[in-house]
Amino acid sequence: MSRPSVDVSTRRVQAEWAQKPERSNQATLRLMTCISLRLGRRTARVVLWLIATYFLAFSPTARRESRNWLQRVLGRRPSIRDLLRHFFTFASTIHDRVYLVNDRDDLFDIHIHGGEEIRACVARGEGVLLMGAHLGSFEVLRTLGRHGLGARVAMVMYEENARKVNETLAAINPAAHQDIIPLGRLESMLQVKERLDDGSLVGILADRSLDQDGTAAVDFFGSAADFPLGPWRMAAMMKRPVFLMVGLYRGGNRYDLHFEQIADFSTATRDNRSEMQRVALLHYVGRLEHYARSAPYNWFNFFDFWQSARSREAR
Repeated sequence: MSRPSVDVSTRRVQAEWAQKPERSNQATLRLMTCISLRLGRRTARVVLWLIATYFLAFSPTARRESRNWLQRVLGRRPSIRDLLRHFFTFASTIHDRVYLVNDRDDLFDIHIHGGEEIRACVARGEGVLLMGAHLGSFEVLRTLGRHGLGARVAMVMYEENARKVNETLAAINPAAHQDIIPLGRLESMLQVKERLDDGSLVGILADRSLDQDGTAAVDFFGSAADFPLGPWRMAAMMKRPVFLMVGLYRGGNRYDLHFEQIADFSTATRDNRSEMQRVALLHYVGRLEHYARSAPYNWFNFFDFWQSARSREAR
């Protein structure tokens, strides 16, 4: 794979993903949770095929973007079976949240790859930034304690997303708690620093931005796509190690949890931090492409990921 190129000038982009209406509601989530916990995961998964078929039939935008994505990553025209598999994989990871939020990680076969450096940081009491993406499941991070890491995890999210996540957690398990830091507040960066100083893992999904965010155009699967600069500015400000984290769903009850160090901003200075951010972003996007190729049905950005960059090029 060729080294991705990057245009790191600040952009103001239209966040298409943020305008998508939410199809789920709390009553539906509670009903699905009840069915799942009472009947068991294997039985409840039968319903997922119906859900995936429904979205395939009645969500033309998601169907179109699924087809465009799969054609790009598979290098061929995807079949209806490919589209159905894509929707089913997405439904499976959402459904598995029911069990993970209710501490039923014993139901899953989770393999951790590259966790040694994370373990070393946790053992030293050092906080680490985790850069994820809408690829696979970030929820499998809840299982880290069972695998001997004993790490606390805080998530940094846009404020509206934080509200939706809290509502979802309340619907699945009212007793569940997730440490969420909403972006856009004056105290947000202070809260991130406090978690890192406490030795927590602080995660952020670094593949989407909102309108007010600066972005960089980076080559991704052969075309320029906009990636937010905010996470990398935060990393440079906090002077912390940064790891890529992806939790790939492999079918059945199997997940592969991958960690890779992307950068270490502990030596960042005013003179070198811009270049360090550029290199870290390139590394992140390159490895994200690698994992997306290895698990193409785990890509859960059901919108035109390349639209903003393409629109600028057309002007």
